[in-house]
Amino acid sequence: MTEYRAHFDASVSFVNGGGLTAEGFRLDVPSASVGEEEVAELFVRHLGLALVGAVELRDLRIVAEQHRGSRGMETPSPGSPARRVVDLSHRIRAGLVTYPGLPEPVITPHLTREDSRARYAPGTEFAMDVITMIGNTGTYLDSPYHRYADGGDLASLDLATLVGLPAEVFHLADAAERGIPASAFYDRDLAGTAVLLHTGWDTRFGTPDYATGAPYLTEAGAQHLANAGVTLVGIDSLNIDDTESGGSRPAHSILLAHGIHVVEHLTRLGDLPARGAHFTAAPPAVEGFGTFPVRAFAEV
Repeated sequence: MTEYRAHFDASVSFVNGGGLTAEGFRLDVPSASVGEEEVAELFVRHLGLALVGAVELRDLRIVAEQHRGSRGMETPSPGSPARRVVDLSHRIRAGLVTYPGLPEPVITPHLTREDSRARYAPGTEFAMDVITMIGNTGTYLDSPYHRYADGGDLASLDLATLVGLPAEVFHLADAAERGIPASAFYDRDLAGTAVLLHTGWDTRFGTPDYATGAPYLTEAGAQHLANAGVTLVGIDSLNIDDTESGGSRPAHSILLAHGIHVVEHLTRLGDLPARGAHFTAAPPAVEGFGTFPVRAFAEV
């Protein structure tokens, strides 16, 4: 279903004096036919303004564009289309390059179908294969043990913190800066949620362009999410941190110190609404291991 946003400049005056102006503002709207008065009301509700005297909009345009989670928009009704599942994971295959410099997966047969025929009844055959790969392959989850020697490993993770989490998706593919700041999260209550950062960088996955100039979560952004009590943070980029900063990894350090799961190399986050989906990313319960691929998906 096509979504729409309003682009406009605005001036607001208040009944008790004072005012504010906005230039190039963008706001989620319910349809292409929305009128100026309704846009003005949504604008006031989104900003949480009180005692508004008048709102003047200029250069109003309604554009087909994905919603970004503006406050005041109605949530889907019970009559909405049936649930769908969106796969958010990259496929793993032999030779896949996830992070440049890390070993690629190698898949070899342990028992071929042809060889198995001698071990089973006529007409019965099996294939058993061995995959050798680093935990940082494809779409994967980091546990605290990945960063801290005394942190919880994959086997220690509570499934309740990995399955069916309310997803708060931040659509940032048109952001002007690489670093995602704390202020990007100020408008939402994020306690107990999976915060998913849609940067659009996944379109470069598997190419040389994926390795440089990637978006990331700033240190201040990570601290804000930790303070907000989020359960998980995911990104569709090369790394949750800036890999071009000389080795500093503040986002990993802060989030994993607070027991917040990190999922990297997600894909198709652009297919999710800003709110309303539920996110799952569960790795196998491997003892003494910090990172492993997941089949991440969202129920919408």
